[in-house]
Amino acid sequence: MTTRIPPLPEGEGDEQARRLLDGLAVGGDRVPNIFTTFARHPRLLRRWLGLGQHLLRESTLHPREREIVILRTAALSGSSYEWAQHVVIGRRAGLTEEEIDRIAAGSEDPGWADDDRVLLRAIDELHGGHDLSEAAWTSLSTRWDTHQVMDFTMTVGFYTMTAMALNTFGVEIDPDLAGAS
Repeated sequence: MTTRIPPLPEGEGDEQARRLLDGLAVGGDRVPNIFTTFARHPRLLRRWLGLGQHLLRESTLHPREREIVILRTAALSGSSYEWAQHVVIGRRAGLTEEEIDRIAAGSEDPGWADDDRVLLRAIDELHGGHDLSEAAWTSLSTRWDTHQVMDFTMTVGFYTMTAMALNTFGVEIDPDLAGAS
C-alpha cells in the first residue's frame, strides 16, 4: 500500500489540529495514524470524531455486537487498518480468536449461533446493497429497539466510509498493531 496522505508529524499542524490530537494518544504518548492522517483536515476530523465517538463509546449496541459489525465491515471493505484496530477492541469486548477468524469468513461458517449469523447476514446486505431486505429488517427490529437498529445501520455506514478513506489515503497500520491484522 502506498501512503498518499502521510500522518501529520507530532507538533505540526495548526492549533485546531494540535488541540484535537491532544486527547487521542494511546498508551500515553502515541497518536494512531488514523487520527494524525485525518488531522491534515482538522474541521473534518472534528466532525468525524463526533459521530465516531457516539458509535464506538455511546452506541446502544452491545460492545460485542458492535465489534462484529465493525470487523465484518472492515473485512468486506478490505481495510487492514480498521481490521487491526478493531481486532484489539473486539477482544476487549469479549470476542474470541475463533470468532474473529469466523467474522472474516462470514455468516456461512458453521460455528455461528443463529443470532450472530442473522447479524452477519444483515451487515453483508447493508454493505453490499445499501439497504436491508424485509426479512433482515424484521429480524433486527424484532431483536432490537429503534435506537439499536439505527446505531447498527449508522455503524455499518460510518465504518464503510472510514475504510474507504483509510484505503484511499494509504494509512499505514500502527507499529503496535502490526500483529493484529
